[in-house]
Amino acid sequence: MAQRADPVTRIAGIAAAGLTVAVVLAACVGIVSRAEPGGFGPGDGAAIRFTAMQALLSAGFSVVLAVPLARALARRQFFGHGLLVMLLGVPFILPVIVAVIGLLAVFGRNGLLNSVLGAIGLPELSIYGLHGVVLAHVFFNLPLATRLLLQGWQTIPAERFRLVAQLDLSPRAVARTLEWPLLRQIVPGAFALIFVICLTSFAVALTLGGGPRATTIELAIYQTFRYDFDLTRAALLSLVQLVVAGSAALVALWFIPSVGIGGGLDRVPQRWDTRGGVQRWCDVVLILLGAAFLLVPLGAVVLRGVAGLPLMPVSVWQAAGASLGVAVLSIVVLLLLALPMAGWIAGRASGGVEAIGLFGLSASPLMIGTGWFILLNPVVDPVALALPVTALVNALMALPFALRILVPRLRDTLCEYGRLSAALQIRGWSLWRWVILPRLRPQVGFAAGLTGALSIGDLGVIALFADPDRATLPLQMYRLMGSYQMQAAAGAAVLLLMMALGVFWICDRGGRWHAAD
Repeated sequence: MAQRADPVTRIAGIAAAGLTVAVVLAACVGIVSRAEPGGFGPGDGAAIRFTAMQALLSAGFSVVLAVPLARALARRQFFGHGLLVMLLGVPFILPVIVAVIGLLAVFGRNGLLNSVLGAIGLPELSIYGLHGVVLAHVFFNLPLATRLLLQGWQTIPAERFRLVAQLDLSPRAVARTLEWPLLRQIVPGAFALIFVICLTSFAVALTLGGGPRATTIELAIYQTFRYDFDLTRAALLSLVQLVVAGSAALVALWFIPSVGIGGGLDRVPQRWDTRGGVQRWCDVVLILLGAAFLLVPLGAVVLRGVAGLPLMPVSVWQAAGASLGVAVLSIVVLLLLALPMAGWIAGRASGGVEAIGLFGLSASPLMIGTGWFILLNPVVDPVALALPVTALVNALMALPFALRILVPRLRDTLCEYGRLSAALQIRGWSLWRWVILPRLRPQVGFAAGLTGALSIGDLGVIALFADPDRATLPLQMYRLMGSYQMQAAAGAAVLLLMMALGVFWICDRGGRWHAAD
């Protein structure tokens, strides 16, 4: 049982994997059917170059800045260390449009930074363009890179640091013998993962880019679709996005380490090699700067948004209800796909099948949305299916992360109870009900919460399909920003932040409630 999945689980897993592949392939068929040679516009080449450039810069800055920050967190133990490390996981589930509101409050034209620069007589800075897109991506991905590197540092046994202290090695020698080999293993994977994420970023480019020299492929697809309704050009751009992102995802698959987004990593070994005053103060400064970069924009969102809550129009509350419905539907679809696939993967001797779960990550939401719009348009009104299609695509985007969460625990469960279950003739639904699900509840709750939070904050497919009556809360926030109702948009940002964190907490807490050990 530890090496072979139950027949019912295997059939259900194959069906779920086939459905995942079919959804993406159907979108590809729709795109290919409308793609014609010579349909590119004059600015499409620049969009492709800008997409690659911003992804390289964003991944590079995120990883380079994460190395000293993770090193400082690994070397120091202080009050609130675990809380700070836990907060590093917040940007991963933070709605992108909320983070953009926070960054504008700090770095925007009327933000905190420009107020300080104006007070001392220095010229103002603009957040829009390449540097703004890179700044926003670093805000999202610096914590992720820091968590990956910090997990690596936690794997170094404390005895090695004790030996280093006994040998009285210099900090440079410690870095060369212990830390550099670790960085060579983790940095390529962290860079590859962040590069793929930045390639398919849409909301950041939509709000902070958009000019002729600051347009990504995703944004070009959206503009071509919404403003020109040129399905041929949108299909060609989607095909390019699939090739670029898919190739990067396949390369990254060889390097990406396991992603841990759980609680704080509190157990820091004693470091006798870093007790010098200069090193201590350098670490303190790095930790304070990293915490400020993360927390100040979030604090600005809350401070500005509380005052804007009474100014929100009724459409915001309607959009909030639509977002909640999409999140619930995304969670249901995710569990229907992820649980059978996880059972099938965990019951195999080889884990190569897990790559099927990454199939959706290689295709961007806008690319899938464009393909399905082309398929649905001759048959039904695609706008009427905006919310269900959005929920389906959001579930596919969360599927790779859900499998990474579910498979290890499910594999351990099958190893521990597989032979006994087979001897007792416990198979199929009875196996899941009495053996697997009670021990998988914490992971199921965490995966469901992550999916719900990501779905509530997503501004992707809905931007293609939506009309004024079918907007989700992120799209309604973008419309408020476009009409210069910034105070109301800030209030909607607080509501969206509360909904995302609330859905995540409810699902995660519910999964851990009376869960079996």
